[in-house]
Amino acid sequence: MNDTYDVIVIGGGPAGEVAAQFAIAGSDRTAAIVEADLLGGECSYWACMPSKALLRPVEVTAAGRHLDGVSVGDLDTAALLARRDTWVSGYDDSGQRSWAQGAGIDVISGRGALAGDRTVRVTTDDGERTLTARQAVVLGTGSTASIPGVFADLHPWTSRDATGVREVPESLIVIGGGVVACEAATWMNALGTAVTMLVRGQVLGALDDFVGEAVIEGLRAAGVEVRTGVSISDPRRDDVTPDAGDGSSVGVAHGGPVTVSVDGEDLTAAEILVAAGRTPATDGLGLDSVGIDDPSDLSAVDPGGHDWLYAVGDVSFGPMLTHWGKYQARVVGARIAARAEGRTPPPVRDDVPVPQAVFTDPQVGSTGLTARDARERGRPVTVVSQPITAASGIGLLRDDATGTAQIVVDDETRTLVGATFVGPEVGELIHAATIAIVGKVTVDDLWHAVPSYPTGSEIWLRLLEKYFGY
Repeated sequence: MNDTYDVIVIGGGPAGEVAAQFAIAGSDRTAAIVEADLLGGECSYWACMPSKALLRPVEVTAAGRHLDGVSVGDLDTAALLARRDTWVSGYDDSGQRSWAQGAGIDVISGRGALAGDRTVRVTTDDGERTLTARQAVVLGTGSTASIPGVFADLHPWTSRDATGVREVPESLIVIGGGVVACEAATWMNALGTAVTMLVRGQVLGALDDFVGEAVIEGLRAAGVEVRTGVSISDPRRDDVTPDAGDGSSVGVAHGGPVTVSVDGEDLTAAEILVAAGRTPATDGLGLDSVGIDDPSDLSAVDPGGHDWLYAVGDVSFGPMLTHWGKYQARVVGARIAARAEGRTPPPVRDDVPVPQAVFTDPQVGSTGLTARDARERGRPVTVVSQPITAASGIGLLRDDATGTAQIVVDDETRTLVGATFVGPEVGELIHAATIAIVGKVTVDDLWHAVPSYPTGSEIWLRLLEKYFGY
């Protein structure tokens, strides 16, 4: 067992894994990942992979029910949960550990914390170890579910319980209107749970209004009760299971029925899911040992002014998206490698758009600035919208297809700065917009990018036709 490595990563989620990989690839440098839980992190076992594994059959079933000539039966709950278990490898990280070994990365099981410059203290089942990094330490500890104090005593379900559901509750209250709340409501409803979403503000409020409105319509059409702009108070549960909140209780009832007061009306359900956002996991990370008093000073490159310290993924206080964390990790890994080899580190771009896909029905794809963002910044833009079914390829995906496509064009540069799509399978359309934004492609050049017919990509032609006045 080594105690000195070129690179030490605290946290073995996707961002941490990629940072370690890129920092040592093609070299004789050494790296270690310190992870207290399953290697692969939240995304692999409790977020992206299980949620998509559950949502895709739900999506296909819904589409089949709205395609003439197709006969679709009911979802098989046991088979659906078994599919989820396959995609999370039965909550076994041996495959991930095998990958790390093949990449030349040591995996140390334990809880890591900074203990001074380039120093990491690891608490393991066998005691403590102190590791030293020659080149860099990367923080990739991710985030944890935020539970407002008023709900804490209920030991509510979090996103882990929703993706890891083992016993489907008869009814479920979902607190929140973000991505986790919307997606979880989608699959829990499809599993036969009577779902009520309680949202203090708007659904998917970070995006333009038409997005949340379309998702609410889709949820309600599927049977989910959605209440927005509500006041929630007096949550209570008379009977809390003794091991509620432990690993053994994931995905099963945490006690008896839960009651909340909604604008003065009592609402009771078998279980409650609190999807009120996530908090960067900085507790116990030892930031004070390197002079970082404010955790929000963490950033992907040189947190707190330290040229050997990096943060990637959720703990960097940026967008909490797996693909964004992995992008940061590629940048950080390349910079570590360059410094180790005496090369000038590659530049860091501050204008990269953040793409996102929401796997509701209808789907949502967004990248760059929303129309609201652009206007609030006082940026001169032209906003162009079209019904998503203006593209024949979208209309062919399902007979009840609806939604909206919108692009935001900078009036001075005539380049795309944002795009939002709502409709069937639009998550697959968003990368084209991301490429256009990163490449600063003008609408005049986009006019010559010919979409295939009849595919969903033809929506680009419909948007540009409207922009140019045809």
